[in-house]
Amino acid sequence: MKPINRRKFLILSSSSALATLMAQCSLANTQENQQFFSSYPQINQSKDGILEVDLTANYNQINLGNKQAYVLNYNGQIPGPRLEAKPGDTIRINFTNNLPQPTNLHYHGLHIPITGNADNVFLHIPPGDRFTYQFQIPENHPAGIFWYHPHLHGLVAEQLFGGLAGLFVVRGELDEIPEVKAATEQFLVLQDFALDQQGNMLPSQELSIMTGREGNLITANGQFSPNFTIPAQGLLRLRILNASTSRFYRLSLEEHPFYLIATDGGALAEPVEMSELLLTPGERADVLIQANREPRKYRLLNLPYERVGMGMMGRGMMGRGMMGRGMMGRDVPESQPQVLATVSYNTQVAAVPLPKKLIPVPALPEPQKIRRFQMNHGMIPAQGMAFLFNGQPYQPERIDTQVQLNTVEDWELINTGMMDHPFHVHTNAFQVLSRNGKAEPYRAWKDVVLVRPGETVLIRMPLRDFTGKTVYHCHILDHEDLGMMGNLEIKA
Repeated sequence: MKPINRRKFLILSSSSALATLMAQCSLANTQENQQFFSSYPQINQSKDGILEVDLTANYNQINLGNKQAYVLNYNGQIPGPRLEAKPGDTIRINFTNNLPQPTNLHYHGLHIPITGNADNVFLHIPPGDRFTYQFQIPENHPAGIFWYHPHLHGLVAEQLFGGLAGLFVVRGELDEIPEVKAATEQFLVLQDFALDQQGNMLPSQELSIMTGREGNLITANGQFSPNFTIPAQGLLRLRILNASTSRFYRLSLEEHPFYLIATDGGALAEPVEMSELLLTPGERADVLIQANREPRKYRLLNLPYERVGMGMMGRGMMGRGMMGRGMMGRDVPESQPQVLATVSYNTQVAAVPLPKKLIPVPALPEPQKIRRFQMNHGMIPAQGMAFLFNGQPYQPERIDTQVQLNTVEDWELINTGMMDHPFHVHTNAFQVLSRNGKAEPYRAWKDVVLVRPGETVLIRMPLRDFTGKTVYHCHILDHEDLGMMGNLEIKA
C-alpha cells in the first residue's frame, strides 16, 4: 500500500491522538461529572418565546448500549439533550467546548441565518472556550425533526462518530392534526460506535475512513434494542433520525407497514405507505404505525444494504480493513437483519384512523438557473486520494457556487463513482424532482438526498431569506472531510 500523504496523516493521527488522550482520562475526573450522566436524554422546551440551554461538549464515561463506554457527548448524554421550540422563538445556546480539539455546532435542516452566531459552520471554538449561539426560528418555519452536531471541517466525522449529536424539534401545524396528535410519540436516534471490550473508542484506520467508518455497536437512543409500547389507542408516531457518520439504515417493522407523514423538511401532503424505509446519514423520517396485528412484540429491523460498489473490491481498494463498508471491529459485512428495537402492544384495539390529508407541499416555480454537480473520487497531485465535486476537492477559501437570493435553481446531481453519496445542502430545503429521468412518486421537502453510483438526481431549491457563505457536501462525513464539499455563497 502506498504511504499516506500529510493531509491524510493529520486526519488519521488526530483520531488516534484523541482516542489515546481520552483513554488516559481518570475515573476521578469521570466521577466529578456524575451530575451530567443520564441514560435518557433531557428535554428542553421553549418557554414564553425563549429557549435557553447550557450545552457542553465533553468526554465522559457513560452507560451506552448497556455497557460503560468512554465517548464524546453533549451534557453527558447519548444522544444529546432534545431541544424543542416553536416558530418565532428565540434560541440561545451557551456552548462550552471541553474537548481536546476545536469544534462548533451546525443546526442541520433549520432555516436560520448562516452567519454570525447562528448556523455558522466556519466558526472555530477552541478547547476550553465558550460561545453563545443566538438566533430566531422564523415565524413561517415548518414543524419537523432537525438536529445539531459538530461541523468543523476535517474533524466532522471523528466528532460525530464519537457521539456528538442531538435532536432539535420544531413544533407546529403538523403536530396539531387530530390523528397525529392522538398518536403516541416516540423519538428514535440511531447512532453507531466503534468500541473495544473496555468501552474505549477504537482509532480509525485509513481504509475504513475511505469508505466511511462504521462501528461495531448500534444504539437506539443510546440503548441497545429498546422496547417501544403502543398503548390502548393503537397508533404510534415514530420520529427517526439517522445520526450515524456513514451507516445506512434500511428499516422494516415485522408485519407492519410504515405510513410516512414527514421527511427532512416537514410534512407530506398525505401519508405514504411503505414496507421499508431507507435512511442515509442525516436523514429523518416521521412515520405512523398502527397496532392492528396480533398483540405481541414486533422487531424493528435494519436490513442488509451495500453502499460500496463491488467494483472497488475488484480494483483491490477493499482490503481486509475495509470489508464491511468500513466497519471497525468486524471482518465481514452484515448479511443478516439486525434488531434495532421492538414495538409491542398488549391488546387488540380499534386503532386510531390515519389522517387522510396532512399539509400541502406546493410545487416550486420554474428555475432561473440549472447547475450540474458531478460526484466522484480520484487521485489529486501532491494530495493523494480525495472525494470530489466536479473534479475538485474542497478548498476553504474558494467560492464554488454563487447564487442569487430569492431565486429558484435546479441542481443536477450525478454520481460517476462506485460509492453511494447522500447529498446535503445547508439552510435551504429542496424538492426532489426526478431520479434517472423518472419523476419522484410524491412531493416532499428534503435536505439530504441519496445519489447512488450511476444515478442522476434532479432537485429544485428556492434560495430564501438569508445571505452569506455556507456549504453543500456528501453526508458520509468522512467523504466530506476528505474533500467532497463545496462553498456556497448566497448574494442579495
